[in-house]
Amino acid sequence: MKLKNYSQFQPMITPNSRLAAATQVKPTQGNRTSQPNNISFEELLHREVSRQQEVKLSAHAEKRLKERNISLTAEDFTKINQAVQRAAAKGAKDSLLLYGDLALITSITNRTVVTAVDGKNMSDHVFTNIDSAVIIK
Repeated sequence: MKLKNYSQFQPMITPNSRLAAATQVKPTQGNRTSQPNNISFEELLHREVSRQQEVKLSAHAEKRLKERNISLTAEDFTKINQAVQRAAAKGAKDSLLLYGDLALITSITNRTVVTAVDGKNMSDHVFTNIDSAVIIK
């Protein structure tokens, strides 16, 4: 049997206004990301970039500092950050940062303090795999 009129077997699709209205996606106030305290995008970007440029402590360095009862203040971190920036500007990759009687082996590339040695444990200590030293005042 041969069919000549295919239209009788094809379903007729007509737009249903209720269905079309129901499927439209409208953004709601809840989906919008708000900026806290009306801070501009530029300020948020600046904060994030600054945060990413801060020096971090590796787990090993944190452990060493804790074992030796050494705590670093916000002012200490500011000075360490400045030293890392100076070393980076000179092209350093891995540096020995001397801060008082504290020696910090630091990956300048990753902005991470890898280990810490205090004055008591520094005698007869040889630091290897560094390409620079920075004295922090």
